[in-house]
Amino acid sequence: MNIRKISLSLLLLSTTFSFAQTNPEIENKIDEILPQLTIKEKVALCHAQSKFSSPGVSRLGIPEIWMADGPHGVRAEINWDNWGYAGWTNDAITAFPALTCLAATFDPDLAYQYGSSIGEEARYREKDVLLGPGVNIYRTPLNGRNFEYMGEDPCLASTMVVPYIKGVQKNGVASCVKHYVLNNQELWRGHINVEVSDRALHEIYLPAFRAAVMKAGVWSIMGAYNQYHGQFCCHNDTLLNKILKEDWGFDGVVITDWGGAHDTKQAALYGLDIEMGSWTNGLTSSVDLAYDNYYLATPFYDMIIEGEVDESVLDEKVRRILRLIFRTAMNLDKPWGSLNTEAHQKTAYDVATNGIVLLKNDSIFPIARDTDMKIAVIGENATRSVILGGGSSDLKAQYEISPLVGIKNCYTNAAITYAMGYSSGSSAYGCVNEAKEDQNKLLEVALETAKNADVVLFVGGLNKNNHQDCEGADRTSYNLPFNQDSIIYKIAQVNPNIGVVLVSGNAVATPWIDNVRGVMQAWYCGNEAGHAIADVVAGVVNPSGKLPFSFPIKLEDNAAHSFGKMSYPGDSINVEYKEGIFVGYRWFDTQKIKPAFAFGYGLSYTQFEISDVAVNRKEYLREDSIEISCTLSNTGAVDGAEVVQVYVGKSKSKVERALKELKGFKKVFVPAGQQQNVKIKVPISDLKYYDEDLADWKLEDGKYVVYVGNSSDNISEKLSIKVD
Repeated sequence: MNIRKISLSLLLLSTTFSFAQTNPEIENKIDEILPQLTIKEKVALCHAQSKFSSPGVSRLGIPEIWMADGPHGVRAEINWDNWGYAGWTNDAITAFPALTCLAATFDPDLAYQYGSSIGEEARYREKDVLLGPGVNIYRTPLNGRNFEYMGEDPCLASTMVVPYIKGVQKNGVASCVKHYVLNNQELWRGHINVEVSDRALHEIYLPAFRAAVMKAGVWSIMGAYNQYHGQFCCHNDTLLNKILKEDWGFDGVVITDWGGAHDTKQAALYGLDIEMGSWTNGLTSSVDLAYDNYYLATPFYDMIIEGEVDESVLDEKVRRILRLIFRTAMNLDKPWGSLNTEAHQKTAYDVATNGIVLLKNDSIFPIARDTDMKIAVIGENATRSVILGGGSSDLKAQYEISPLVGIKNCYTNAAITYAMGYSSGSSAYGCVNEAKEDQNKLLEVALETAKNADVVLFVGGLNKNNHQDCEGADRTSYNLPFNQDSIIYKIAQVNPNIGVVLVSGNAVATPWIDNVRGVMQAWYCGNEAGHAIADVVAGVVNPSGKLPFSFPIKLEDNAAHSFGKMSYPGDSINVEYKEGIFVGYRWFDTQKIKPAFAFGYGLSYTQFEISDVAVNRKEYLREDSIEISCTLSNTGAVDGAEVVQVYVGKSKSKVERALKELKGFKKVFVPAGQQQNVKIKVPISDLKYYDEDLADWKLEDGKYVVYVGNSSDNISEKLSIKVD
C-alpha cells in the first residue's frame, strides 16, 4: 500500500483554503496530486457519471462534483440517469424571483443578497456548482428563455451579475454563469450558427461574461448550445481558448450545457473541461455504460493513449477541475448552509417588490389597503403557479403565494371576487393547446364579475408553457396568448376602472393600453409573488422597478426583427445579427423609433426631480474617471426610491455609434419632501469601443455627451466633456 497516497488523501480532507483566485497553496497541492492520477482517473474527472454529477477519485479522497440547476432556486433532486424527479421529501426550497425581476431592481446590493441566499440553500443541499446565473442579452422578445436573463443592456447585466456571483461563491459553491455565448434564441438553439460582427460580440454579448470572470472571479462557465464561426460554443477555440482563458485569464472550469459536446478532438483541444449530458437523455435513448461513451470519456482516453492528443491537454483540464473541487467540496472553510429561512423569504420578497415596474397609472394605483370596495380579480395568472415549468428553472418551493391569495390577505375589508376569464388549457410542462374549458363561458363569467365590481385587477400575461416563457422553444406571437387582448378590451367596456398586472418575463404587445387605467409588469416573483404584488398595488411598497429591456409597440420595431428572417430567426442553419451593436434602446434612440415603454422606465407613487447635474471637470485623460453628481429630490408625499441613470454618447465619432449607452446608475431612497446628493463614477476606459482592425479596445479622443435621467427616453440634463 502506498503510504504517501494515504497521507495525501488525509491532507486533502483536513486542509482549509481561502476563496482567493489562484491560491498558491491550492496550486501546490494540485502539483502533488497530478502525478498520482492514472490517465483513466484523469479522463473520468472530465465527464459526467450521472445527470448532475461528475466523479472524483475515491482512493485519493477526491470527492465528486455535484451540480444543480438554479438561477432562481436550487432545483429538486433529479434521478441518477433520467430527467425524472427523485421524489425526495426534503428538497423543497425558496423560490426567488426570475432574473428579469432582479435586473429590474437596478440594485446591486439586492443582487448580492439574492446570490448569498441562493448560495446558502445550495450549500445546505450539498451542491458544489450552481448552474446560474444567465446573462445572455435580450435581443428579441420572442426568446423563450429571456426570463432567466438580465435584460438588453451589457452595463446593467455586468453590474448585476458580479454581486450575484460573489454572494453565491462566498458559500463555497461555484456559480456557473451561462450560456456562453450568443444563445439569444431557443428556436434551433442546438445547432444554429450565429454570424455577428466582432464589435457587437465584444460590446454587447460578451461584457457580462467578462465581468463575471474579471470582476467576480467566477469559478465555472457553461457553454451555449449554438455555434459561432461554425464551431459549437461548448468547444470553440476562439471563445474558450482565446477570449475566455487567454485574454480574460479565466482559471475555472468550462462545463457543457447538457448534450452540448459534439466531437471528441474539438472538445479536447478547444477549451472544454467537463462534459455533461451527452449520449443518453434517459428518456428516449440509452446505452450500456453511457457515461464511458461520452466524447471526453473512452474516446478521449483512446486519443491520448494513441498519441493523437498530448497528455498535457488532459492535465490542464484536470488542474482546473481539481482547483474547482478545492474551492468547493474540499474547502472546510465554507460556511454552513441554510434552507427556507425567514431571511431568504425576505430576500425573495424584497427583490420582488423592488423589481415590479409600474408602467401606467391613471390614478388607479395605489388602491388603499383599508378599502371596502368590491375588487374583481380576473385572469388565470392570479391563481396559476409561477415557479413550475419553464424548463431547467422549474422549482419545487416550500410554498407559493398566488396573486389572488396575496390580494385577499392584503385587502381584508374589501369584497374580493375572482373569475378565471380564460384558460391556457395545458399543464406547466405541456404544449399550448386549445383549452378544454368553454372559453366563452369563462369570458361570460368574467364580464359579469367585472360589471359588479368597483375596480378590476386583470392578472394576465404569459406562463411557462412551451412557446411562452420556456426553455426549448420561442414565442410564436408578440401578443398576449389565449385571446387576452380581446378579453381586456371587453372588460374595459363593462368596467373602465381596470388595472392590468402582467405576469411574464418578456415584453408583450399592449394594444389595449389606452383602454385601461393602470399597468404593472410583475414578472415571475417566486414564492412571495402574491404578497409582493398585493403590497405594491396597495402602496405598502412604493414601486421602484425599472424595465431592463424595451417594450416595442409592434414586433417589427425591434431591431432583430426589422431586418427580416435571416436576422431572426434565421434559415435554421445560420442567423445573422444584422443590427450589430444596435440592440434594444440603442436601436430605438438611433432610429428615432418610439417604444411602448423604454429601457430604464418605471413610474412611482411619488414624484422625483433630478437637478444640479454636474461633472467634476470638463476635460479628462485616459486614466481618469468622470464623477457625475446631481441632486435627487422627492417632491411628492410618499417615501420612495429612484434610479439615477447615466448614459454617454460620442458626437462626431469616427465609427458608427448609438446615440447613447448606459455607463452607470444608482438606486437611491429619498423620504418624501427630502433630497439626496448622488454621485456616480464612470471610468474613462468604459468609453472605449472595440476596434475590429486592432482586435482590441480603443478610446476615441474628443467631445462626449453625458446624459443624466431616470430612463433612456427621459433625460433631465445633457453635459459635454472632452477626452484627450
